[in-house]
Amino acid sequence: MVLNPPNTSKFLPMNNQHKVLELTKDLIARKSVTPLDEGCQEMMAEHLGALGFNNESMVFEDTTNLWSRRGTEHPVFCFAGHTDVVPSGPESKWHTPPFEPTVKKGVLYGRGAADMKGSLAAMMVATEQFVQDYPDHHGSIAFLITSDEEGPFINGTTRVIDTLEARNEKIDWCIVGEPSSTNVVGDVVKNGRRGSITGDLFVHGKQGHVAYPEHVKNPIHLAAPALAELSSEVWDHGNEYFPPTSFQLSNVNSGTGATNVVPGELHAIFNLRYSTEINDQIIIDRVTAILDKHKLDYDLKWTFNGKPFITEPGKLLNSVIESVAETNGIVCQPSTSGGTSDGRFIAPTGAQVVELGPTNETIHQVNESVRVDALDHLTSMYYRTLVKLLT
Repeated sequence: MVLNPPNTSKFLPMNNQHKVLELTKDLIARKSVTPLDEGCQEMMAEHLGALGFNNESMVFEDTTNLWSRRGTEHPVFCFAGHTDVVPSGPESKWHTPPFEPTVKKGVLYGRGAADMKGSLAAMMVATEQFVQDYPDHHGSIAFLITSDEEGPFINGTTRVIDTLEARNEKIDWCIVGEPSSTNVVGDVVKNGRRGSITGDLFVHGKQGHVAYPEHVKNPIHLAAPALAELSSEVWDHGNEYFPPTSFQLSNVNSGTGATNVVPGELHAIFNLRYSTEINDQIIIDRVTAILDKHKLDYDLKWTFNGKPFITEPGKLLNSVIESVAETNGIVCQPSTSGGTSDGRFIAPTGAQVVELGPTNETIHQVNESVRVDALDHLTSMYYRTLVKLLT
């Protein structure tokens, strides 16, 4: 719903609008394919240092992280994001080279434009404007930036949070700059995410000739009823914030390639995106019970990708929704849909966490792009949120 015409210039001087674009282009030009950073964080630290931020580089294994903070008091408002990007894919399919940022008809093209180097630039420019306007603001402003969000997420935000927790350094409010929007920037804000857990299942049978079924145990036949039951299981009914938990098979493999051989093993990978109505241990127990009911000989390994979290209406979410309305003239819709984000590592510390960023229709695709005016609007939204929370 449109409330009134957008008015970016009300909160963002024209020189800063130019700065957002140039900073985004600078970041895109750095080929920071995960887990590489390629100097992105060094550039950001230089800008933030000039604003009075204390920069702390945290390097864990192959991952570079930046924790940067201005101020020592609470509340602590944090911008969180990542400098790493996914591979470009076939460069021949791009209209313009993926790491040569190009503007055409008001649209900026390049790997990371939407996910999420545009957000990083908007965060920096909004912060610069805010510090200039309110040098004696309340509390603290922080940046938590990693180069391991698109990769295995082992040595990135989760390790920084562990470090901060060990020294009792807490974040109160956090905006993650993931591309949350659907049609226009700010129409959707993520105020939570479902949990994610992956099962890696091996069902064991006995290989043999198809003409002698008495001598074989076909793992496909044995596993099929159990997989069907898992697929049709009602795990929960969701709640006001989350849809019902979803079970999905992503890979099922078996067979030798020969038509006259019964395979000896079936390998299946499945994932559950789950609500706050259940937890990972409940899922493990129920999956195991179903597999055991079908008397399967199996091995099952679990990968825990993140627990569900929710930020209910309150100071942070309300401030973001108001800032979107004031800047872009639209009503922002809170949502918990989509995949996981690094917010799952920050929320368990007690922080309120939301995700606000550009539209996501081109992320991870060839010709990834973001509208230049969307970056301007996003910068204004970040700026207004800072004003509401820290003045």
